[in-house]
Amino acid sequence: MTMPMTTDAPNTVLALIDAMAEQLTQAGVGFGHGTTNAFDEAAWLVLWKLGLPLDALDAQAAAPVTPAQQAEVAALIDTRIATRKPAAYLTGEAWLQGVPFYVDERAIVPRSFIAELLADPDLGEALDSWLSEDTDRVLDLCTGNGSLAVLAAMAYPQVRVDAADLSTDALEVARINVQRHGLSDRITLVESDGLAALDGSYGLILCNPPYVNAASMAVLPAEYLAEPELALAGGEDGMDFVRQLLRDAPARMLPQAVLVLEIGNERAYFEAAFPTLEAVWLETSAGEDQVLLVTREALLAWRQETEEAV
Repeated sequence: MTMPMTTDAPNTVLALIDAMAEQLTQAGVGFGHGTTNAFDEAAWLVLWKLGLPLDALDAQAAAPVTPAQQAEVAALIDTRIATRKPAAYLTGEAWLQGVPFYVDERAIVPRSFIAELLADPDLGEALDSWLSEDTDRVLDLCTGNGSLAVLAAMAYPQVRVDAADLSTDALEVARINVQRHGLSDRITLVESDGLAALDGSYGLILCNPPYVNAASMAVLPAEYLAEPELALAGGEDGMDFVRQLLRDAPARMLPQAVLVLEIGNERAYFEAAFPTLEAVWLETSAGEDQVLLVTREALLAWRQETEEAV
């Protein structure tokens, strides 16, 4: 219900954020699409609705808000609560490593920890140390809205990037972001079911695949169910797409290439599915359980071992 405007209504930016955060908390909305708590989510939506920069809270905290502005913000919060859509779908924008991206319901809200390896100089050193100096082609598989492809092109100005996805809807969103960042000459969008429609070889493959297992899918907060299921559901143990990828990837990798794969909170399922695969777990802000790296050599050895065991 929209907050009634009374003489006690919050009349500064900070007071309005506090009031909206309380409403989000009371409604029990879920977070994880760019924010992790009610205050940050309220700050994002309030600042966006008031047309203020998202990093302007300190400077604008005491700025007055009119009753009309209060009503507009309250209506937006009502929509967030009623629909359970992630805030990014309401604002049409998400930020990843300080870079803005357009997003709507056709693509998953970007939040990959792989982005840190591409944009954070300290964390990126771990990835860069694995790359050959001859790396000139990068693949972003399951590209979604194209954010990792864009960040990869920014991080490695000398490379060309293929951004592939099975969803034509997601690729349309990715096209908006590729054009927005002026990278149409270096990023090629490809409709592909896994690696099926891709040719040539890559020095680096990035992939944030559907990896949520069936039990987790059954209890996801409503905000995640607002996203395309195709981008989330990974089968009974979450590893359906990953199994095919690991088998197929060596044929699309240069001899010294690496595959960087995000599996979120599914490390236990990954290790149960691929107990003999030699993987390197990379550090991100979430620890060393979210993103792994596998060399082409390790994939070939694992595949041979698997085939011999059959």
